[in-house]
Amino acid sequence: MYSFMGGGLFCAIIGNILIVVSTATDYWMQYRLSGSYAHQGLWRYCMANKCYMQTASIGAPKLFPWSHKMASEITGAVLWFVQAYWNATRAFMILSGMACFAGIMAGILSFTNFSAFERFSRSFAAGILFFISTLFVLLAMVIYTGVTLSFLGKRFGDWRFSWSYILGWVAMLMTFFAGIFYMCAHRMYESRRVVGSR
Repeated sequence: MYSFMGGGLFCAIIGNILIVVSTATDYWMQYRLSGSYAHQGLWRYCMANKCYMQTASIGAPKLFPWSHKMASEITGAVLWFVQAYWNATRAFMILSGMACFAGIMAGILSFTNFSAFERFSRSFAAGILFFISTLFVLLAMVIYTGVTLSFLGKRFGDWRFSWSYILGWVAMLMTFFAGIFYMCAHRMYESRRVVGSR
């Protein structure tokens, strides 16, 4: 039981570190713009060794072959959409980090034996929090991937996902495995408690 909890705690700590690094760094996407390479994250985009705060203007392509008035109306909607997708991705990554941190705290407490929490399984709570963290990372990654592939990727001819983005997917796997380990520890604890009560 303790080996499952130890493995789960290790995965959760690594997963939480990866969530924080992935969210904070500026290498979710790399692309070529005006002959030089640029990269962007959830908070900033960088071109020619200078970084700027992320706004919707970088994601507003002039892909519209219609009249100027119609293009400006559509561009306004596109600006709103791009800003909303960045905000959703940011929010889900932050919520994931918070859920994972809470799971780590519950996981550490599951090693202790406080009689006040006798009826409350801390290993089960930790497992649920890690699965919630996994869900939030998954939502963030799916939103970012979907919008990038269907919208932003079309703006830049030579682009690719980069290491911050990949760390997000790895963090999702780590929090998922942390949840699995803690659920296994909970099942072992419950089965031992049932056998011990006979």
